[in-house]
Amino acid sequence: MPRAELIAAARAIRENAYVPYSRFKVGAALRTPDGAVFAGCNVENAAYPEGTCAEAGAIAAMVAAGRYRIAEVAVIADSPTPVTPCGGCRQKLREFAISGEMPVTMATLDGGELTLTIAELLPGAFGPNHMQKA
Repeated sequence: MPRAELIAAARAIRENAYVPYSRFKVGAALRTPDGAVFAGCNVENAAYPEGTCAEAGAIAAMVAAGRYRIAEVAVIADSPTPVTPCGGCRQKLREFAISGEMPVTMATLDGGELTLTIAELLPGAFGPNHMQKA
């Protein structure tokens, strides 16, 4: 799937966000190495901060489908500049990234884009390799 289609999937799911408090809709879509696409949107909760980020929703959908690796991610929000995933979501994305070079494209509704690797977004990340026994 080309990057533009991944951004389109994130844009479409963004419309389903449940954001009665912040009114800040975010959509995320990820592609697995086999080409499957999973999307998620942010879901707020009156017991703030018990909501769920868009990236976490997309990851949950992927895992529920029995897949565990991410090849590429797109995140979109209505912001003047591209919005990066929060710190917690950066760690969640790193957990499933095929490598530190996995691209994360952050987009705006107006067409702005910024692509960084997960390693650039989360340098020195703690990852599954740290859990391997010597």
